[in-house]
Amino acid sequence: QLTLVESGGGSVQAGGSLRLSCAASRYSPSNNCMAWFRQAPGKEREGVAISRGGGITNYRDSVKGRFTISRDNAKNTLYLQMNNLRPEDTAMYYCAAGPPFCDWSTWRYNYWGQGTQVTVSS
Repeated sequence: QLTLVESGGGSVQAGGSLRLSCAASRYSPSNNCMAWFRQAPGKEREGVAISRGGGITNYRDSVKGRFTISRDNAKNTLYLQMNNLRPEDTAMYYCAAGPPFCDWSTWRYNYWGQGTQVTVSS
């Protein structure tokens, strides 16, 4: 069993920055996928960024150039640096972990955190 705990959410004004963290309860192989998803009220959960084995990362188009996903395998921690935040980034952000083959599909991820709220005001 793997437990994921997110932190770092909060309220900021547009243009501000936040850094989300996701602490895993145990080691997860570096080639496994870890990702950030988000869900706004009344909307489906959507993928934001994926960290794959070999340092490969993927981002949804709307966050490219603003968000950076990274992982510290020694600390079993995943991060999401979010810069130049926009009101449309407001959502609950979730950390997820899954097997090496993964994409934006939520069903591919075996483990989920409880989420951390990000609110961006204009």
